[in-house]
Amino acid sequence: MISLLKAEKLTATFRAFQNHNYRLFFSGQSISQIGTWMQRTGVSWVIYTMTHSPFMLGLTVFASQFPSFIFSLPGGVASDRYNRYRVLLLTQIASMIQALLLAILTLTNHYSVTGILLLSVLLGIINAFDVPARQPLIHEMVTDRADLPNALALNSSMVNLARLIGPALSGIVLVKWGAGTCFLLNALTFIAVIISLLLMKLPPYIPPPVKNNIRSELNEGFRYLKNTPSISITLLLLGLISLLVLPYNTVLPVFAKVIFKGDAATFGYINSFIGIGAVAGSVFLATLHPKTDLKTILFVSTIIFGIFLILFSHMSNFPLAMVFASATGFGMMNQTTICITIVQVESDKEMRGRVMSYVAMAYFGMLPLGSLLVGSVSQRIGAPDTILAQGIIALIIAALFYKFLRKKKLEPAVSRKEEEEKAENLVMEKI
Repeated sequence: MISLLKAEKLTATFRAFQNHNYRLFFSGQSISQIGTWMQRTGVSWVIYTMTHSPFMLGLTVFASQFPSFIFSLPGGVASDRYNRYRVLLLTQIASMIQALLLAILTLTNHYSVTGILLLSVLLGIINAFDVPARQPLIHEMVTDRADLPNALALNSSMVNLARLIGPALSGIVLVKWGAGTCFLLNALTFIAVIISLLLMKLPPYIPPPVKNNIRSELNEGFRYLKNTPSISITLLLLGLISLLVLPYNTVLPVFAKVIFKGDAATFGYINSFIGIGAVAGSVFLATLHPKTDLKTILFVSTIIFGIFLILFSHMSNFPLAMVFASATGFGMMNQTTICITIVQVESDKEMRGRVMSYVAMAYFGMLPLGSLLVGSVSQRIGAPDTILAQGIIALIIAALFYKFLRKKKLEPAVSRKEEEEKAENLVMEKI
């Protein structure tokens, strides 16, 4: 009986895998995300070893993510106007080319800080179109709406498992073969996700019946956001955390090299321990019942995030610091994933691309600005005091949003079109 209950719980945890297209997506993205984290770790380490400047670390993050903020609204419109599957396929091919160019420059010893920053800008532009297409496409891969939160949680577990494996592999590769090999391996991992996309069997694409001009669609998206406070307040929370707290990882190379007296492998280990906590958080979210009050968990996760950032900030004992880093990853992952889940579940089908573009703005727009801010502050007061301040800010943000997060439980929103489709199906069943 106990073994049967465990089997049922395990099946519930991975219920989104019952969908063939989602299994393909998860498999391809798992490989690709490992490569992405290898490249991200490699770029940060190369920049820091070339400049020894926390500010330049912040500028690198800014260069790779701020373009996503600038182009996220057009990316959201493109996701709602055109075939998201084809948009995603094109962005994956473009990302592979970007990684290949970075690898060629590095392997041929023609790389420079300026060259790396320019290629980072290119990747940021690609991501501005990738994110608004990728997240809503999951809706089309999952046939049962009740499985959507589980699919999003598993998606986060995949990203964070890559965060665990990628930096650790990157640290080893950086020490033995150099950054160029990291970037080349990332380029090769895109083959897996492209193949998985080509093997999918999605419903035929039905173009929107009426296409307004881009400005009208942008205005429509803004009005929708203004009239849906459950989404707009969640985005405000995500934006503040992304600006003031999430950029703590900008100064992690300083901890690896200065605080812990380590090398590239040490930097990889720090990121990997954060990944361990993030994976644990993803598994935790995947096991939740569909009717769980996500806002309460969001509040508690923000508190956990802040507390363990404070504990990590001045810990010079490496093993104990890694325990705090893992707990930080747990709180961080839950916080961001639940914000995105609330936005996705509450948004109407016809508005998801544009809503996800606002998510990209809140994340990719605020995070690079925050990275510049953290890099500049760290240059003045040091990395440990900077992260200490970020942990305190996380607790303040949790307190400010307490009233919103203690409101009634989240109920999935159903658009007018989806209500009509449901009614038609009920009529057909009676006939």
